[in-house]
Amino acid sequence: MGLEIERKFLLKNDDWKLLVKEEISIKQGYLNSEKERTVRVRTYGNKGVITIKGKSNNLTRKEFEYTIPLADALEMLALAEQPIIEKTRFIVLHKNNTWEIDVFEGVNKGLTVTEIELQSETQQFEIPEWIAQEVSTDPKYYNANLIANPFKDWN
Repeated sequence: MGLEIERKFLLKNDDWKLLVKEEISIKQGYLNSEKERTVRVRTYGNKGVITIKGKSNNLTRKEFEYTIPLADALEMLALAEQPIIEKTRFIVLHKNNTWEIDVFEGVNKGLTVTEIELQSETQQFEIPEWIAQEVSTDPKYYNANLIANPFKDWN
């Protein structure tokens, strides 16, 4: 069984930009965005990926992810709930940890978050100086919720 354990944070400045190792364009849509389960399809650079995630239990949830043909992913995105999530993911290495920084576009332009995937909920790691508050358990920052409540509509 696949598990995802991640923590999500807001950023306090752009100092992370000096540490970027990779940049990936992502488009993702949800075929199901119920809180009990999500079914997400995405184009990740030049590949397609489908992901099924279970309901979160603290910071952990079941996750099953599979590579699919890019053409299939593009067809599935046309079937997905609207709007499609558009973002650029920047990979940053800091103190032997990989941070994924998502800079959103489209109706979520202006939102930037970072996340780190962990081996356990109790795993210790150093928080970089460019990170602000944690939003791991705030549902408004879940990608699946950015469809119905996009960043452009936040106060």
